[in-house]
Amino acid sequence: VQLQASGGGLVQAGGSLRLSCAASGSIFSINAMGWYRQAPGKQRELVATITSGGSTNYADSVKGRFTISRDNAKKTVHLQMNSLKPEDTAVYYCNADVGTWYGRTLNYWGQGTLVTVSS
Repeated sequence: VQLQASGGGLVQAGGSLRLSCAASGSIFSINAMGWYRQAPGKQRELVATITSGGSTNYADSVKGRFTISRDNAKKTVHLQMNSLKPEDTAVYYCNADVGTWYGRTLNYWGQGTLVTVSS
């Protein structure tokens, strides 16, 4: 199973970016999907998660600015980021709980995509 993230880049404060992550490989089902981020010198932290049924959860720091969504048929998850702040600068990682054909649920990480917000 692979998670391929895309959409990062350089943006000015107040701008917007949309991250996407596509899952591929031997997948029976995908349960929760999410985005995490890691800023330089800091620990990786949760940004947002979404269940297969569409229930969402956000870090307090991004509520009202970021929106997570997913397309179950395409096995993709997206993160729309608006009103970006310099403190949003980080490497963003997608994450997914994948159900395998042999009955196990395994957790996978994407490769990360860099988001840089200039002031």
